[in-house]
Amino acid sequence: MNNPSATKIQLIDCNEAAHADAILAIFNDAIVHSTALYDYEPRQPQFMAGWFASKRAKSCPVLGAVDEQGTLLAFASWGAFRDYPANKYTIEHSIYVHRDHRRRGLARYLMQALIERAIKSEKHVMMGVIDAANTGSIALHEQLGFRQVGTLPQIGFKFGRWLDVVLYQLILDTPHNPQDD
Repeated sequence: MNNPSATKIQLIDCNEAAHADAILAIFNDAIVHSTALYDYEPRQPQFMAGWFASKRAKSCPVLGAVDEQGTLLAFASWGAFRDYPANKYTIEHSIYVHRDHRRRGLARYLMQALIERAIKSEKHVMMGVIDAANTGSIALHEQLGFRQVGTLPQIGFKFGRWLDVVLYQLILDTPHNPQDD
């Protein structure tokens, strides 16, 4: 995995006590200033307790990229994609980069780490559900081997306009022994 930029960036597993506030700030910036999240209102601090509890309960990683001072610059995670038993090998991932640290390779760094973690976790399909106007995220997914497998036209409405979503999929060679249980 290539380390982004000349600054020493470290990959970590985030935890609620140390990283909830920074993750919330990144989420809320995305809500207020972009169509990366289809929420209208910033999330409240109590949201993070439930978010982390859900990640822990379902063994979903929360990876972070921190600088030499331990400041969280970006984070990535996954959750269920259509939470049915037969979909247990399919995950939907997300990556968010602090607005002051974009275009430094952090999203690629975290995406590569998520792919490695998905393989180790015996996942089979990674799904990216991306706002169609997010050309940077689309380009990154395509560079990493994801294929566009669908478009959901006008599925959201934010900032006075209809929003389309594109679905990107990466099929992994795992699990080695899938089960129906």
